[in-house]
Amino acid sequence: MSTPGRGLHGHVLDTLGPAITAGEYPPGSVLRTDELAQHFEVSRSVMREAVRVLESMHLVESRRRVGVTVRPKAEWNVYDPQVIRWRLAGADRPHQLRSLTVLRSAVEPVAAGLAAQHATAAQCAELTECALGMVANSRGHKLEQYLVHDIAFHRVVLTASGNEMFARLGDVVAEVLAGRTHHEVMFEDPDPAAVTLHVRVAEAVRAGDAARAEELTRQITVGALQELDILAP
Repeated sequence: MSTPGRGLHGHVLDTLGPAITAGEYPPGSVLRTDELAQHFEVSRSVMREAVRVLESMHLVESRRRVGVTVRPKAEWNVYDPQVIRWRLAGADRPHQLRSLTVLRSAVEPVAAGLAAQHATAAQCAELTECALGMVANSRGHKLEQYLVHDIAFHRVVLTASGNEMFARLGDVVAEVLAGRTHHEVMFEDPDPAAVTLHVRVAEAVRAGDAARAEELTRQITVGALQELDILAP
C-alpha cells in the first residue's frame, strides 16, 4: 500500500523497491526507464522521480545510454528506514531482524548508560511516561498501542545519550520494533519480564545509575535475540 501523499511515484516505489530488495532484480540487472513507465502506466517524469529515490538509497545506479542498474547488496543504504521496511516484508526478514537486533544489542546498552549521565529532567519524565504506557498496554493483545510507547521509549534513550550518532539510529530501531509487531515475530502479549526491565531502565536513568541502566538494557536486547531464536529462527 502506498504511503498517503506520495503520489504515483510512491506507488512505483512500493512495488519496485520491495522487488529489488527481495532479489527479483538481481545485482547487475539493467532496467529501462521507458519500459518501467509503460509497465507501471506512469509518465517518464514520475518514473524518473522514483528512480531518483532508489538512487538515494543506493539500490540502483542510473546512467545515460545504459539504463538503471541494480547495485550489489553491499552498496545499499541498509540504514534507510524504507529499505529496512522492504527487507522486513520479504524473504530476507529473518536475517534482517537478526542483523538489526544484534545492532541494537551493541548500541542501546551503551546509549542507556550515557542517558543516565546526560538525560534532562524532561527526558527522564518522558522515559518514565513511555515505560508506564508500555505497562498499561502489555496485556489484552494491544500490541499496536504497546508499540507506540515502545518505539518512543527507545527513541528517548538514544536521544538522551547525548550522542548524535546514536540519536540518528532512532528510525532504525523504530523499524525493527515495528517489523517484529507487524510481521508477528512476537508473542501475543509482550514478555512481562521485558516490560519490567523497561520500567527499571527508566528508574536507573532517572537515578543517574549508568552501570545499572546499561546492564538492564543489555538484558532487554538479549531477550529480544532469544525471542528471535524461538519465533524467527
